Amino acid sequence: MPKTLLLDQTAWDLVLDASGNIALADEPYAIAQDVASAIRTFLGECWYDTSLGMPHWQSILGKLPPPAYIKSQLEKVAESVTGVVSATATITGFADRAIQGQINITDSRGLTYTLSMAAATTTDSVTASWVLVNGLDQTVIAYQSASGGYPTVVTGS
Repeated sequence: MPKTLLLDQTAWDLVLDASGNIALADEPYAIAQDVASAIRTFLGECWYDTSLGMPHWQSILGKLPPPAYIKSQLEKVAESVTGVVSATATITGFADRAIQGQINITDSRGLTYTLSMAAATTTDSVTASWVLVNGLDQTVIAYQSASGGYPTVVTGS
């Protein structure tokens, strides 16, 4: 069962647990957070492995690529996350430089999750909401970002 370092929901930084130790997140939250992190990562940003991340600068931002290309990149990056066996992205809309859609993820246990993105723009930022739904128990975990349209974990219930 993969674990990941729990990230602060606003700053996307490490969080301490009640004992003062670095907090960990368990599945399904860990997988969803790792997919969100992978999508937020710019290709070449990770010094230890420059092949990780989305080609935001190289071929997305300011380039207006076809939706099929963005979809394929979202799937490729999601599938690179440990525990994810397959990912299928669907783009349902594009308005004011913001993409709307979802990514269906199947993990190594055969569970399917849906991360949905509904983006709305303001004058200088993009707000995107991502929702993870565990196919077995319908646990909902929401994701939101106030800049760039990339997912950030905000709540879990």
